[in-house]
Order: sequence, then structure tokens, then C-alpha cells
Amino acid sequence: MKAFLVAACVAALFVLALAFGARNEQMVTINYFIAQGTFPLPWVLAATFLLGFLISWVLSLLVVVKLKLALRRARAQYPRPQDQNSPNTNA
Repeated sequence: MKAFLVAACVAALFVLALAFGARNEQMVTINYFIAQGTFPLPWVLAATFLLGFLISWVLSLLVVVKLKLALRRARAQYPRPQDQNSPNTNA
């Protein structure tokens, strides 16, 4: 359910950005370190939103992978004790 709410919020923000971009057709100038370009505002907004989403997704993925590896190492180092109700297969 949490994932659905997050996805719905992201979709709502994307639709809001599209509506804002559709109403604003002016050109914006973007200055890079060594160059400069003029682009329509909706393209700049879409590219910024997409770039921010991708960066946050990659960083989140790195954190999740790091936690999964730590959990795998912990499970290998400290195996679960045998359940008392299960039959002993070593006897």
C-alpha cells in the first residue's frame, strides 16, 4: 500500500509539472560551465524532474543493495537456531 501511495504522489507531481509546462511556453537560457543553450521551459522542467528521479532512484538502490549485503553477511555469520518442534535430522 505504501508503494502505491508513493507512486500516486510521484504521478501527481508529474501531471502537475506537465500542466505547468503546458501553460508556460517561454524559452529559458541555461548557462553551462563552458556553454549556453536556450530551451523551451517544459523541456527543462521535464529533464530536471527526470534527472532528479533517476539520481534519487540510483541512490536508493545503492542503499538497499548495501543493506541486503549486510543482512546476508549477518545471516551467514549467525545462523538461525534450530526449531525445538522440528524433528532432528542429525540423529
